[in-house]
Amino acid sequence: MYDYHHLSHVKEQSKSKKTLWATLFITIFFTIVEIVGGIWSNSLALLSDSAHMVSDVFALSLSMTAIYLATRPPNARYTFGFLRFEIIASFLNGLALAVIAIGIFIEGIRRFINPEPINFKLMLIIAIIGFIVNAILTYILSRSIEEEENLNVQSALWHFIGDLLSSLGVIISAVLIYFTGLVFFDPLISLVIGGIIFTGGAKIIRESYFILMESVPHKFNLDEIREDISQVEGVEDVHEMHLWSISTEHYSLTAHVFVDEQIQPFCVILAINETLKEKYGITHTTIQVEHANIHDHGEYGKEFLQQKSGS
Repeated sequence: MYDYHHLSHVKEQSKSKKTLWATLFITIFFTIVEIVGGIWSNSLALLSDSAHMVSDVFALSLSMTAIYLATRPPNARYTFGFLRFEIIASFLNGLALAVIAIGIFIEGIRRFINPEPINFKLMLIIAIIGFIVNAILTYILSRSIEEEENLNVQSALWHFIGDLLSSLGVIISAVLIYFTGLVFFDPLISLVIGGIIFTGGAKIIRESYFILMESVPHKFNLDEIREDISQVEGVEDVHEMHLWSISTEHYSLTAHVFVDEQIQPFCVILAINETLKEKYGITHTTIQVEHANIHDHGEYGKEFLQQKSGS
């Protein structure tokens, strides 16, 4: 490490790493099975589900890369380390899901206009196997999240919940085609699967977008935190406050505070940090203490001094 950090900007996630490796191998194997089965049976629903599985392989590969990068320490260029790649990977995963969903919508509409024959028996067998595989993977990933918080593993879990529902949709499609002989159920179910995929992708994009834009995490209320800092003895004003996520469960806060000149500023900083740690679990902070009559704050500083002198 090129300099001293009181908070390590790395993540060691052994449980997530083992879970993702196991999930990746199983997913690659079954993706190949679904693609071959979808081509042989000529089932769009099965092929659309296999397309989702391809996106899962892509997502899991990115997630594995993010986990390994997260173990690398900060350096002179990447002072926050490589934790942010977890969020970049999640954003790319969500984008891939959205693109695949659009492709499924286009092909589904084409199949509605020009129906094609389907080998429903092969379609049903592979769909049942897929349902079992996805149920196992969903269980494995959900157990991993209980032990280690990780947006990548959460996004992978959303993928496989979608896969689970997709497999169920293919099974329903095969049964309906068997009893009715109406092949339009295949593109109809594929459109439903596409909707599930797109919804999951949009959710991942939205969450990763907020983090990349360094917005205040949803779990925090900035006005409430500002008020708690204001209640610390010696603090007269809080401004220029920012709170954002570097990655999942890794928060940073900066703030400028005007303090009473009669109180030791180091004590004020210590009290603020203790408040943030105890009440909000925020441990990576930068608090700058200032005096309005020394540090120029333009109109804001003048108004503060006028209010102070008036009180």
